[in-house]
Amino acid sequence: MTPQQIQLVKSTWQQVLPIQAAAADLFYGRLFELAPDTRPLFKRDIHAQGAMLMSTLDTVVRSLHDLGAVLPTARQLARRHVGYGVQPQHYDSVGTALVWTLEQGLGAALTPAARDAWRMAYEALADAMKAAAYPADVADSAAVREAA
Repeated sequence: MTPQQIQLVKSTWQQVLPIQAAAADLFYGRLFELAPDTRPLFKRDIHAQGAMLMSTLDTVVRSLHDLGAVLPTARQLARRHVGYGVQPQHYDSVGTALVWTLEQGLGAALTPAARDAWRMAYEALADAMKAAAYPADVADSAAVREAA
C-alpha cells in the first residue's frame, strides 16, 4: 500500500470510530445476508463479537504502516478460525460486508480512492490469513496460475 492509501484508510477509520457499535451491527447483518452459513459460527453474543471486531480492525488500521507487526497474530487467528468452521470463501464475504458497511456508515466520505485503499488493505490481510489457515489451497491456486 502507498502512504496515501494508508492515510485514506486511517482517516476514514477515524470517522467510523464514533459509530463503531452501529457499524458492527451493520457488518454482521450484511455478512449473514451474504453468507448465511456463517451465522452458526458465532457462538457468543453478537454485540460482544462486534466489539472484538472493531478492536481488531483498530489494531490493524493503526498498524498499516508496518503490517508485518500484526501478521503473526493474524495468522494465529486464521488457524483458530479453521477450528470454528471458517472456510476460505468466507473471507470474500467478510471483505464484501466490510466495504458495504463502510459505504453505509461513511456515505460520500468513502471516496472511490478510499474504497480501493480499504479493499487493498483487507485483501493483504485476508491473503496472509488464508495462506496460514489453508496452505494447501494457496499452493494449489499458485500451481494453477503458473500452469496458465
